Amino acid sequence: MMQLFDKVSGKTSKMVTKAYSTSFSLGIKFLSNRFHDPIYAIYGFVRFADEIVDTFHDFDKKNLLDDFRAQTYTAIQQGISLNPILHSFQQTVNKYNIPLELIDTFLDSMEMDLDKNEYDQAGYEKYILGSAEVVGLMCLKVFLEGDEEEYKRLKPYAMALGSAFQKINFLRDLNADYEALGRTYFPGVDLSEFDENVKREIEADIDIDFHKGYEGIKMLPKAARFGVYVAYVYYYQLFSKIKATPHTTILNQRVRIPNNKKLTLLFKSYIRHSFNLL
Repeated sequence: MMQLFDKVSGKTSKMVTKAYSTSFSLGIKFLSNRFHDPIYAIYGFVRFADEIVDTFHDFDKKNLLDDFRAQTYTAIQQGISLNPILHSFQQTVNKYNIPLELIDTFLDSMEMDLDKNEYDQAGYEKYILGSAEVVGLMCLKVFLEGDEEEYKRLKPYAMALGSAFQKINFLRDLNADYEALGRTYFPGVDLSEFDENVKREIEADIDIDFHKGYEGIKMLPKAARFGVYVAYVYYYQLFSKIKATPHTTILNQRVRIPNNKKLTLLFKSYIRHSFNLL
């Protein structure tokens, strides 16, 4: 029964999301039920691609990524894959008409991680476009369910929000990316000279993206708005904690939001949303 395989594939994407990201899993829970499976599918897909370039150091990562790319295109074209992550992803791509251009751009960004260790401004912008902004656009395609005019209107806001989230990840993982993977994403930033001034410049750039992304959240359909807002609140709290943390600490440890604090944020977010205070 095809329905059973579809169900198993969807559950696999959900399991991957919950295993890798408590914050996104929490946000997805508060989307309309009809959006759960497609957003899990998108996250599962991008998570597996990211795992290839970040984790599988004992294997030929380029070969694995090339194979993953080829399997992705085949799954989308044929409407099926024996890889449950790719099967649920192709269902989402085909149902919501997610452009192949977005998928290409994302995978190109993952490929940059295979040999890029430092980025100039152009490379930095290209990487963020592929690794974060287009992922936001894939989700926006789902949320707007075929409304192309609204997609064009909200596109820059979704890109800004994805950019803000990614830059926060870069700042949070500054030490881990450099020590474990030898990567420095922020252009022109020498970690030996990373100080409060450099940190504040990065934070000012993130603030611009966050503000624009928040404006876009308020324009989302009600069925999607609260779930995206929950993710926004979590990341903004993480950003606020990073801003209050000295640069020397950022260089040596990963800033986190405790689970009990996440629940408090969720409650406050629900109150604001319920009373239309966004």
